Amino acid sequence: MHHPQGTLYGLLSLTTDQGQVLAQGDLTEKVRGDRVFSRLTFHFRDGSLDDETTVYTQRGVFRLVSDHHIQRGPYFSHPLDMEIDVGKGIVVMRTRRNDGKDAASTDRIKMPPDLYNGLIPAVVQNLRTDAPETKISMIVAAPKPRLVTLAILPQVPTTFSLAGFPRKARAWEIRIELGGLAGVIAPVIGKQPPTIHAWTEDGEVPVFLRETGPLFEGGDILSINLIGPTWPENSH
Repeated sequence: MHHPQGTLYGLLSLTTDQGQVLAQGDLTEKVRGDRVFSRLTFHFRDGSLDDETTVYTQRGVFRLVSDHHIQRGPYFSHPLDMEIDVGKGIVVMRTRRNDGKDAASTDRIKMPPDLYNGLIPAVVQNLRTDAPETKISMIVAAPKPRLVTLAILPQVPTTFSLAGFPRKARAWEIRIELGGLAGVIAPVIGKQPPTIHAWTEDGEVPVFLRETGPLFEGGDILSINLIGPTWPENSH
């Protein structure tokens, strides 16, 4: 950890590769004692919701405490309600049965110290560009919770504009490594997870600019972007 996280509020959009806006989002972070509470929420035009709340510490390194990720509504073919409790070493999956009743299952998983569900923006802002590759861990629902590895590689810097002025951004490629037999079979049967891309800007306080990738397994490639307010033309 080179840049501790602090109080933060960000306005976001979620768009398709054709530029269609699917959802508007909010990112908030609050520091309470030695813990950071982060929440990323997307409200879709069709009423769907993607809501992830992450708690972590940052005493020299980031350490995940808990993560609760909810996806529901028409956009998501398979609703998700997954809660990770690192201290207890458990993952709780909540589902709704065919009879309409709620059900929950609990899996015990050995959680490595570099488990970073909900922490990708913070991690990428703290990476060194002279490192050819950085690997971290993440738990995904596939549909049963499983541990995967994310390999993060720096790419050639790119240019973006802000109010018409050019700025430089760092680019990152994030590859999902399934591992084991699944990792060997996936490319053969065409189920290798797509590559995720992210962009950050350097400075005294690095900022996370953009991310492209799916929200769930088999989902379309979407773009998460920082946005600013727009005003009516007659507004002063």
